[in-house]
Amino acid sequence: MDAQVRSHIDEHAGEFFAALKEWLRIPSVSADPARAGDVRRSARWLADHLRQAGFPVAEVWETGSADDPGLPAVYACWPARDPDAPEVLVYGHHDVQPAEPLGEWDSPPFEPAERGGLLLARGASDDKGQVLFHSLGLGAWLAARGEPGPPVTLKLLVEGEEESGSRHFADLLRRERERLACDVIVVSDTTMWAADVPSMCTGMRGVIDAQIDVRGPERDLHSGSFGGAVPNPLHVLAALLAGLHDEHGRVTLPGFYDKVAELTPAEREMFARLPFDEKAWLATAGNSGAVAGESGYTTLERIWARPTAEVNGMWGGHTGPGGKTIIPRDAHAKLSFRLVAHQDPADVPAMLREYVARHAPPGVEVTVTVNGPGVRPSFSAPGSPAVDAGRRAMERAFGAEILFTREGGSGPEADLAEVLGAPLVFVAVGLDDDRAHAPNERADMALLLKGAEAAAYLLDELAARRAELTARRAGRA
Repeated sequence: MDAQVRSHIDEHAGEFFAALKEWLRIPSVSADPARAGDVRRSARWLADHLRQAGFPVAEVWETGSADDPGLPAVYACWPARDPDAPEVLVYGHHDVQPAEPLGEWDSPPFEPAERGGLLLARGASDDKGQVLFHSLGLGAWLAARGEPGPPVTLKLLVEGEEESGSRHFADLLRRERERLACDVIVVSDTTMWAADVPSMCTGMRGVIDAQIDVRGPERDLHSGSFGGAVPNPLHVLAALLAGLHDEHGRVTLPGFYDKVAELTPAEREMFARLPFDEKAWLATAGNSGAVAGESGYTTLERIWARPTAEVNGMWGGHTGPGGKTIIPRDAHAKLSFRLVAHQDPADVPAMLREYVARHAPPGVEVTVTVNGPGVRPSFSAPGSPAVDAGRRAMERAFGAEILFTREGGSGPEADLAEVLGAPLVFVAVGLDDDRAHAPNERADMALLLKGAEAAAYLLDELAARRAELTARRAGRA
């Protein structure tokens, strides 16, 4: 039936892009309080669209509370006729990044424009285009099979706060756990290696932020009178930051690597098969002059599967014009830690405080402040039933072998997997060249149609793995 799926998608591509452009015109910027009404309008638009696509249930779900209101998510459900069919939850988000700086856009960010097979608009790739191709794929499957409903119970959960930290998302998952119960979670909010090298993501790093504040004398001191005789907070801070890594580029926090899931030889071989051009990659990294990091790992292994500690900013003392010969009274730095499979951001604050306690000299007060609970890493084994189903669906759509990647960024996927107790599979067609979060965000229109095709085939592939995917239901109940 694959030919019929492709034919349906081609015949309805115009309708699909017309609907997508209508949705993209809604500036659903969740980080801007002035756009809260637009985020709500975006949620209503999607719920209406899904009802028109045939979903018997399509609802706008409020998040937060009266004291801490959030922005709405959209939930939809189309039950399978067979109660024993797998239950599949598709996750995405309908909020978008701010569009500033507006002067760097070639066309207005919320007036979609087509250019050379690309669709330019904020949210075209991240994530409205990749959410919407699921409804087109479902329609293609139904038309090709002549069925009144999908072969799996299909649920959608489309968040409205992903671009502003998913602040209320975990609470929403816990509140609606029963209705969201599923056997597998499909995520369409990642990227492929390249348009001509289709791939699937199998994991995302977690992250947690912290700040170190060093306080010394009660006031700035004259360096001629006191220099070399009392601790200098900037010296202390510089030493602490320099000591975060050893000579091999490994993070020196006590216990930092205890839970790290080491790369298997098979995973390293999969990464090595990707056509990675280090010189070209350095050019995309702000024309950086060289690669660096933990010894014994390739660049891709470092950014996808190894944890890191980064200094994001540091300040203290005199930073104005001219000299000022002082010993400053305080110094400060902001840090972030990227985490990999099995690490928990909740463990990092104690590690950082222990490191500081071991290395801070007497005579200064050093405070560690951690910002929020952080985001946990997520990982899906390449050989698992869910990932294998996604791989086969992608291979049918692209007619090519599907390679595997990971991503260095972070999202709410770990909360989805933990609260709902289901495995993740990443089926997405975004590209690094899509300029997500930057001016001139764009989506390859042909790839969005390939995404719809993969979404149609994924229904077949997941239904065919009913026994494997539903085996954990007894434990879930």
